[in-house]
Amino acid sequence: MTSLWCALPLTSCARDDRHAFDRVIEALRADFTGVAAMTVNDAHVRRLYQQEVTRLARALEQDAIAGRLSWQAAAQRAQALRNDVMSLMRGRTSPVGRALAEYMKRNGLTRETLLARYSERLFGRGASFTSLDAAQQARVHAEIVAAAGRANPQVNAMLARWSQIGRGVIVVSLAISVYTVVVDDAPGKAALREGALLGAGIGGGVAGGAAAGLLCGPGAPLCVTVGAFVGGALAAFGVGAMF
Repeated sequence: MTSLWCALPLTSCARDDRHAFDRVIEALRADFTGVAAMTVNDAHVRRLYQQEVTRLARALEQDAIAGRLSWQAAAQRAQALRNDVMSLMRGRTSPVGRALAEYMKRNGLTRETLLARYSERLFGRGASFTSLDAAQQARVHAEIVAAAGRANPQVNAMLARWSQIGRGVIVVSLAISVYTVVVDDAPGKAALREGALLGAGIGGGVAGGAAAGLLCGPGAPLCVTVGAFVGGALAAFGVGAMF
């Protein structure tokens, strides 16, 4: 049971409680800042991915129109290039972003899936690629090439919202850090502490998310997100304790 002496605001016991509370708040702020930084990075990677696949798709379209490639060859290259770029960009996303991407689309679409999808989309339900004539098959291949350069608007909108929220969290967190440094009696040490806390939040979040991804397997965004929060909080709390 807490004694009356520990309940008094000016005692060492009360100061210790306040110090412990401040450390928890610092760790949480660093943790949220780390997750926010990951969302901003993932939105940037998504934009790079979209720019690259759009560039490649347009180049293949031009080659097919100019007769340097058949539409079939262009479609096969478009499919392979999009899948390659997708795999490359997933390696640059955060563990949370990668888990979400794998949840939404574990692997790139196969040629057979694309042929069936766009045959039905262009020529009606039940249309199979093998039943189409040469001109119709060329249209299907051309649509596959064009589709390789298109993005999912829902995913783009979602990442844009997350990026805006993430930037807002980072701005607020940096403002708090600046204020903390300015009012501290030892601004140099405070600046070092703030930088270490934020760095620990980001690094711990990435490590925790990656560890959760290995534990839960691919395509488990909720598990990986929890791992990122736990890893970031623990790392920031540990760094705060060092100071």
